Formats: sequence, C-alpha cells, structure tokens
Amino acid sequence: MGALLVLAFSEILLFLHVPIVSDYFYLLAWWSYIIFADGIIFKTQGRSFLRPDPRLLFSMGSWSITTWLLFELFNLRLQNWHYINLVSNTAVRWTGYTFAYATVLPGLFATYLLLKNMGLFTQVRTKKSIRYTPSKLKIFQIIGLLFLILPLVWPKYFFPLVWGGFVLLLEPFNYKSGANSLLADLEKGSLAKPAQLLAAGLLCGFLWEFWNFWATSKWVYTVPFVGNIKLFEMPILGFLGFPPFALECYVIYNFLVKHGLALSWEQDFLQEPAKKNVLAFQILWQIPFWLICYWLIDKYTVYSFK
Repeated sequence: MGALLVLAFSEILLFLHVPIVSDYFYLLAWWSYIIFADGIIFKTQGRSFLRPDPRLLFSMGSWSITTWLLFELFNLRLQNWHYINLVSNTAVRWTGYTFAYATVLPGLFATYLLLKNMGLFTQVRTKKSIRYTPSKLKIFQIIGLLFLILPLVWPKYFFPLVWGGFVLLLEPFNYKSGANSLLADLEKGSLAKPAQLLAAGLLCGFLWEFWNFWATSKWVYTVPFVGNIKLFEMPILGFLGFPPFALECYVIYNFLVKHGLALSWEQDFLQEPAKKNVLAFQILWQIPFWLICYWLIDKYTVYSFK
C-alpha cells in the first residue's frame, strides 16, 4: 500500500510541476508499481517473485539494463526514438539510465504474474498438438536472424522486425536445452503463457507511454510511415510492438537462466543452479557495456539536455 501511495503522491506532484518529480517521474512511477505488484503477488501466493532470494532483484535488474540496451543499440541505426530534456549532469543522468532500464524486466514479469493470478487466458488452448522438428527449429532461427539483420540494412522499411527477432532466434535454444520454453507450452497445446505475456506487454506499453507523456524528461518518437496518429507520444500502430517485446524479454531471460547467468523467478521451473561467480561476472562485463551504451545514447539518441 505504501508503494501505491508513493505513486499517487508522485502523480500529484507531477501535475503541480515540481521539477525533481517531473525529471524523475519514470523512476518513481515504475519502482512504485513494481513494489506494489510484487506485494499483491505475495499476498495471493504467499511468495513473491522477487522475495525468495534477495539476489534475484539484482540479477533481474542488471540483465534488464543489458537487455534494453541491446534495443538502444539497434535504435542507433533505426532512430525510432529520442530522449529530450534530460538532466545535464552526466553522473546523475547515467544513474538515472541505470535505475530506469532496470525496471523493464521486473515490470513486465510482475504484470505477467498479476494476469496469471487473475486466471486470464488460463483455458486458452490449441486443438492440435504441435511438434517441432530440428529442421523447423532451424528455420525459426534463420528467420529470427533475418529479423535482426534486415532492420539494420533497411531500417526505414523493416524496423518493426526487431521486436520479434530474439524470440525466433533464441527460443529454439531454450526448447532444445530444456529451459522454460514457450514452444514447449505450445507443443502441449497451451496458449496461456504466451497470451498472458502478450497481454502484459501491451499493458506495460500503455503504462510506459502514459507515465512518459506527462514527464519533463522523456522520450519521443520518429517512426516512419505511422507517426502522425498518436496515443500519448507513441504512434498508435507502435503499440503493436509491446506484446512481442514481452515475449523477447521472457525468452532472453530464460536463455540466461538456463546457462546459469541469471536467477529464475518462476516457481514452476527448477533451474540449473546459478554459477557461484554469476554476480561477479555481471559486474565484470555488464557495467562496462552499460557505460559504452550510455555514452552512445548521449551522443546519438538524446535530443536535448537541460
């Protein structure tokens, strides 16, 4: 309840144009939402998705930053969004990047669990079971690779494909390795998890754009062909990218979990034990990667500082 009060109070201060709240409203809104959602999950399940292991938030948050920065790197070529009115102090701004990007995976996964607990789409199934042969899996991966290459070669025409490429590329690895897999669910005829993740992506997309629209420091879009009709700052058709983005985040994180690089948050999946040096590994290479990406964002994606 405290997190919900912080969110409500932040909304009030935002509309009163309190500068520090306007500059950091994204952080206040999303961390309040994540803590609130996690509290609901704890009350309904007796176990929240962040509380079993205090390292989980660090693991998920750090990989959330790295995952989002992959798309920031794509955006250096796509030029689909830019940031405006960011604070001019580099240390403060980069700290803001870190805490903002760390909300992406926790926000999506918490929303997914909320929808799951509500029983949404639990009975949705396919009539026929699906079998995935090695040749089919290879075709998926080839298509996924093309989805990631074509936007870099012809960004004006193929930019939407980036929001599905990692699903097709990495999900066959998850399926073959025994990781928690969307393909495995589909093979059993269950559409519940994919549908819940898609819905979570759309809901989070709405919240991202809603909370971004009113802030002073925020992002704006320059999307080819579809940029005229908008809901908040986002072109209406752009909302179609959020559902597959949720699938991508799920697939990427499961890939990391299976390889012992991240901690699992799903209660129904017994992961392989994370390597003892997993946190040290993250510090050794993720943080330098973040700093390089932050510099590139400042140079090519930020329109204005204040």
